[in-house]
Amino acid sequence: AIFCTEEKSCSTLRGLFVSFVADIEVANRHGHTCLMIACYKGHFKIAQYLLALKANVNRRSVKGNTALHDCAESGSLEILQLLLQHGATMDVDSYGMTPLLAASVTGHVPIVEHLISLPYVSRKDRIAALELLGATFVDKKRDTLSALSFWRRAMECRYEQEPQMPKPRDVKPVAAYDYAEEVSDIAALEDLVMDPDEMRMQALVIRERILGPAHPDTSYYIRYRGAVYADAGRFDRCIELWTYALTMQQSILEPLSPMTQSSLLSFAELFSFMLGEAGRPVTRGRVVPPINTDDMLLVFDKAVKEGLPEKEKDTGALSRALTSALHLACHLARLLSDDVECSDKERQQVLKALYDLVSLKVIIRSGRTALHLACYREAALVGRYPACQFPSPQLTKALLQVGADPNAKDDAGNTPLHLAALARPCPASLAQTLVDHGAHLDAKNAEGATFESLLRGQQLRELVNPVKYTSLKCLAARTIQKHGIAYRDEVPRALYEFIECH
Repeated sequence: AIFCTEEKSCSTLRGLFVSFVADIEVANRHGHTCLMIACYKGHFKIAQYLLALKANVNRRSVKGNTALHDCAESGSLEILQLLLQHGATMDVDSYGMTPLLAASVTGHVPIVEHLISLPYVSRKDRIAALELLGATFVDKKRDTLSALSFWRRAMECRYEQEPQMPKPRDVKPVAAYDYAEEVSDIAALEDLVMDPDEMRMQALVIRERILGPAHPDTSYYIRYRGAVYADAGRFDRCIELWTYALTMQQSILEPLSPMTQSSLLSFAELFSFMLGEAGRPVTRGRVVPPINTDDMLLVFDKAVKEGLPEKEKDTGALSRALTSALHLACHLARLLSDDVECSDKERQQVLKALYDLVSLKVIIRSGRTALHLACYREAALVGRYPACQFPSPQLTKALLQVGADPNAKDDAGNTPLHLAALARPCPASLAQTLVDHGAHLDAKNAEGATFESLLRGQQLRELVNPVKYTSLKCLAARTIQKHGIAYRDEVPRALYEFIECH
């Protein structure tokens, strides 16, 4: 399957196939056969040879696509015609996409034109293909004149033939699309030339109607349009479109889907940029506005509900989800600072949102909690606009305020205070915040290291006053450990863990 994708190996492979009668239907882990790969890569001679060997022209991959889908996506009209000659059928894949729609999505006009000319392609399918092709030319090709031409042809096919096939009128306008409704007559279509923004919204509405919310391209182009708005300084429109795309993804995708995580990461980067550049000019006289608190709270709530299910097994995905949520939480925690203008209602909303995160008690890879990550330098989310740095004293304080355990241990026995020491230098405000909320200075990890022993180039007294934060209980526990005193069955069980951590 690998070698047969190279045309230069065709003659050698012919001999091998003939000599050893190789199984040309062997598929890779995605269910792609030699014929599918050859069609996708545009190797006509290899596809021709495989078909001569009676390769299954309508074999399906794991996601339900056929060689005809692969050919339509790659843009080879010659191979597509060859497949049709050998009995290829217009099947649908797992997204409900025919090869005709696949060609429309990718913008391969010759393939679309050929397929809609076939007598067995229905009028309804021809209309959908032309409308979707127009949307592709708006967003992907940036060719509005060609897009209008395709939409005009589709409209003529709808209304100038009998019986007429009007566009659906029961579609509820979407606020994120600026309540745009699909135009239904030629005059209104011609007027779009004067309003490029309305034309872009038309493309989004058409694509969602034809592809549906489950198709990756639907949310992709919504996010793409939002990014274009952000580049133009229209951050309100960007946030509105991205929120709509995120809501759409969460309604249909499994928790911790890479697509949804990508959307959350984009929000984290956008908010970081807006916080770092607030008040500065962007383009055409526009400046970066302050972030609306309600927008941040809405996205953070979605991050918590989307990415942190109780029984998630994919620890890698869970770790990325928690890190994204914490990056958003960093921005929210800023609102709790005394030097930030924020109403009491907003502060309570922020604390409630952070409480919702902490109350899930999510434990990720290495046994770390949200507070561990907030105190750990290596947990910083890598992005283009890292406005929120880890460790974050501000976020740490906020998480502790809503009930995070300052003495929780990871798999290596590290408490958040241990990880804070690894920041080097450890922020004094971070250490002070942790001990003020009950973190034990003398707690030992699995290797017997304490916060003090992990510090490098810093003295403990530079960060906190050890006398003030060492209790009589701590001294007693240290003495028991130092002298190896047998304490089990001699002290209440509730004290076992306390003694063992010293």
